[in-house]
Amino acid sequence: MTMPTLLLLGAGGLGREVLAAIRMTGEYRITGFLDDDPALHETVVDGVPVLGGLGGAAGYPRSRFLACAGSGTARAGMVQTLAGMGIGEDRFATFIDPAVRLTGSCAVGTGSILLAGTVLTAAVAVGRHVAVMPNCTLTHDDVVEDYATLASGVCLGGGARVGSGAYLGMGATVRQGVRIGAGALVG
Repeated sequence: MTMPTLLLLGAGGLGREVLAAIRMTGEYRITGFLDDDPALHETVVDGVPVLGGLGGAAGYPRSRFLACAGSGTARAGMVQTLAGMGIGEDRFATFIDPAVRLTGSCAVGTGSILLAGTVLTAAVAVGRHVAVMPNCTLTHDDVVEDYATLASGVCLGGGARVGSGAYLGMGATVRQGVRIGAGALVG
């Protein structure tokens, strides 16, 4: 069986972290990065070529994609750019590091990234294209909506809800039952 190929969208910090984690799993063969920063085109980042901008995605009809920008707004833009080329949700990978503790009652949406040390306890729902950095704790009945970002060490009490595109900064703690609005920034 051939290992699936993957293109990482964005060659910044999150893209490099995802690259390092995937290399440890061997789950995908990384074809390269696509990044809209022209200064990165035709360079090599952590041993992987930057093949050009997102506009070149259609040239990789057999590859899967993973939006690796730290900002939910940027990830949404990447997904919309590819959708404009006819590349649908079915072409996006989901990456859950093997060092994530995830119970069977939890659900993780397409395109989401969960990095090492993260724990999802019971009936946690993570939306599409969510980025959960290392060592986050999501407890019972939490909901994290599409394009939200949880930086390293975020802890959500039971029944918390994080709105679409919200950004929870490093070490943020959210009390049980609290709702963080769409697009909110929590330091």
